[in-house]
Amino acid sequence: MKRRDFHKGVIGLSLAASAALAGRSRLAEAAQGVEPGQVEPVAGTECILEPARKLPVRKFDVVVAGGGTAGVVAALAAARQGVKTALVEAKGYPGGTVTEGGTALHSFYNLWKAFPGVAKRQVVKGIPQEIIDRLAAIGATTGHAEMTKGYDYDSICTAIDTEMYKLVTFEMLVEAGVFVCVNTVVAGAVTEMSAVKAAIVESRGGREAFAAGAFIDSTAAGDLAAYAGAKYTDPNDYAVANSIGLANVNVDKYYEFLESGKGVTELARGLRSGRDGQIVRINGSYARAPEEFRKGASRIGMAPVITTVHDNYFMFVKLNFKMPLSAANRDAVAQAELELRKRQAKAVELFRKYVPGCEKAFIARTSPRLNIRRCRTIICDYDITHEDVVEARHFDDDVMAYGFHDNAPRIQIRGGGTYGIPYRALRVAGLDNLLACGMMITSDHRPHMSTRNTVCCMGQGQAAGTAAALCAKKACTTRELPYSELRKALEAGGVYFEPATS
Repeated sequence: MKRRDFHKGVIGLSLAASAALAGRSRLAEAAQGVEPGQVEPVAGTECILEPARKLPVRKFDVVVAGGGTAGVVAALAAARQGVKTALVEAKGYPGGTVTEGGTALHSFYNLWKAFPGVAKRQVVKGIPQEIIDRLAAIGATTGHAEMTKGYDYDSICTAIDTEMYKLVTFEMLVEAGVFVCVNTVVAGAVTEMSAVKAAIVESRGGREAFAAGAFIDSTAAGDLAAYAGAKYTDPNDYAVANSIGLANVNVDKYYEFLESGKGVTELARGLRSGRDGQIVRINGSYARAPEEFRKGASRIGMAPVITTVHDNYFMFVKLNFKMPLSAANRDAVAQAELELRKRQAKAVELFRKYVPGCEKAFIARTSPRLNIRRCRTIICDYDITHEDVVEARHFDDDVMAYGFHDNAPRIQIRGGGTYGIPYRALRVAGLDNLLACGMMITSDHRPHMSTRNTVCCMGQGQAAGTAAALCAKKACTTRELPYSELRKALEAGGVYFEPATS
């Protein structure tokens, strides 16, 4: 079906459409005989049927659901192709895991330092690098600081001021002409045959239908794809977190605290509070820390690693919690949110009591909600494998190159090289005009530990946004888009591709 047929008429949401918006809920479908407002048990559950209503329609070329790590870049890429683009974000700012996790961005470079003789090269450029350049202009990043210890994990530490990232990316979106809808949630989808016709969004202003020729799901949890009926798995195989920022601390004394124990295992120096050559990343071991501190840190899932861009501030103190149920389960998430807040308070207590220079530490930053590394994994036309990653494979439809793995040095990409993200890995199976990007792709946990990382998600966003815009302009499906046109547009957008090998 051609995209030009999608924009005809006003969408009147019947009961059947409402069922589709709820992910084709069997309960909703079973309730079709219930009068509006009437309470009646259906399949053992008490149900109330909402009255049918007509929603106002806004028309776009591209709709991006989720303004997080990938979504920001996707919306920028789409708008810069000259198409009318909307970005829908549940929070009041863009950035997602980049801003809420607070960790360094992994990674713009290949792992050259772990492989003597391998050339250093920046393998993610384009819009992601442009964001870093904008941050650098206002002193809001460490820059690409080289690791002097622990470079078999990552050769580079790129940390950012999380609050300035929110501002800078918001400004960039507006400059590009994106229709930015913050404080707005994706509440459903209307599909017609194998195409998404509209995303249903809701804010305090009410419900609306955002119609478009092409859609991108970058919600991290695969919300739009699930509403549209895409197939997915939900492995629940990674801890959630709510990392915090600690203020009134001493970075250099924390380094001494770790070094006096088993030792520092990761170290990077870069720009901090405007001065170069300062510690911006430390990791190590608590093995020789006081026993109460060590055991307390273990109980709350606190890792030794910190990053910072400012003096007297730990931007990233990681607190993990393994949920017994999926992060898509509302009630399980509510319990996890409380548990993580308790862990944050305990972390401050431990730092104040045991770490020199942190006696008056306090929490200066938390995420408004827990951070996920994995929720729904959307089934796409291609599923990246462990072998694809570690054997440094590239594809005939590459949309980017990437060279970092979060399980390094245990798992590394062969020879300090890169692997490719194929375009087909972003195309949602069974739907003709929906792309997925970010942590929602890659079902196997091992390669997912590479593809879910922030800079990879940013690169995927540029690819998805560019492809969606081209599809909208050509009125074609995601599978009809010629790869040669996509590649040309990505190269024009500054995307790096590995040189072809004979």
